[in-house]
Amino acid sequence: MRADGKRVRNADPLYMIVPHIMDKRYDAMNMITLDIPVEPLHHYINAKRQEGYAISHMGLLIAAYLRAAAEFPLLNRFIVNKKIYDRNEFCVSFVVLRSGAEEEATMSKVYFDLSDTVFDVQKKIDAYIAVNQHAGVNNQTDRAVRILLGIPGLLRFGIVLAKWVDRHFGLPRAVIKASPFHTSLTISNLASIRTNHIYHHTYEFGTTSVFITMGNLREVPMRKKDGIKIERCLPLGVVMDERICSGTYFANAFSRIKRYLNNPALLEQKYNGDPMPK
Repeated sequence: MRADGKRVRNADPLYMIVPHIMDKRYDAMNMITLDIPVEPLHHYINAKRQEGYAISHMGLLIAAYLRAAAEFPLLNRFIVNKKIYDRNEFCVSFVVLRSGAEEEATMSKVYFDLSDTVFDVQKKIDAYIAVNQHAGVNNQTDRAVRILLGIPGLLRFGIVLAKWVDRHFGLPRAVIKASPFHTSLTISNLASIRTNHIYHHTYEFGTTSVFITMGNLREVPMRKKDGIKIERCLPLGVVMDERICSGTYFANAFSRIKRYLNNPALLEQKYNGDPMPK
């Protein structure tokens, strides 16, 4: 039994077979671009700033995804060794750029509760960044890598062993906690380095089933009741492991995410199992 998930044994027969046909995560990658209008985001961010809350695009996106995952739990599934698992936690991996003479970055993850509000999400992100953005700070991931690099030959052996153990038995919880590759979602804000969104691969090692990149804002033609309107949007490059759920399920989940981002105030209350207000 894995420390990070429970084996699914009663899924639709088709989904039990698919991991045997597409046994690699990169075989099962589906990609889509979501254009999120920024006017509702900026209106909400500015309103909250007046109330003393500093909310970021990253905080809003993670809060919306987290709420959708609470309503669409199959988003938090993963595949290992042709088997389907329900993840027993929710965490998000992302990169933090560090200050210093030479720009460097660290990648790790933050744990969230499915009931978290947008304020809870932002608070956890801010706390993580505050600890990890300074040069010389080592988080669990950094320390694990330094140990592997410190002894000749240990890195190659350690990675081969970790992949084998993870595939057949599941890694110990301490290792999973230090690994940014064992996560519900990986997200990268490429707009922070003035780069367009991309379709980033989901790693074969680990349990990442969804990867989202945020790119430079862009103008997108949108069909409205009164014709075509150009809207400024935040583009999201989304890569999904299609083996965890159906295309219809993904479509409904991401439609829900877009609705939350169109009205972020809906994320201010803790999730209690009630359906999204109309």
